[in-house]
Amino acid sequence: MVRVLATGVFDIIHLGHLHYLEESRKLGDELIVIVATDNTVRKKKHEPITPEAMRLELVQGLKPVDRAVLGKDDADIYEIVVEIEPDIITIGFDQPFEPEKMEAALKSRGIEARVVRMPHLDHDLDGTRKIIRKVIEFHKADKKLSVVEKR
Repeated sequence: MVRVLATGVFDIIHLGHLHYLEESRKLGDELIVIVATDNTVRKKKHEPITPEAMRLELVQGLKPVDRAVLGKDDADIYEIVVEIEPDIITIGFDQPFEPEKMEAALKSRGIEARVVRMPHLDHDLDGTRKIIRKVIEFHKADKKLSVVEKR
């Protein structure tokens, strides 16, 4: 049995997330997903839009996912990986990890997992920030239209 591990924030679920998880699932028999905690998201990226419990439930409900777990807030990002013992770890096309360095760090902790960078989904709304920008643009255009209509 090949265990695949994927990780992410999954703040606003979009096609990029689904593509990443579907492609990850194809690499093994079981897909476990680590969902970043709110504290981790704040430290590394931005203020989360949806709370960790909601993100965890959403990811768990996705068809390719066998099990979703909440990450840990500690400094050692590999601690939870050691607990899960994956055979393959997939990283998104835009995640700031280098597969070779991750494999070396894992090996030093006794994990012989292969790290695979997943391909990019070429879609105009394949990222959380892109979706947020589009909503803002839509809102601004809608406000301008409302002002014109009131005249």
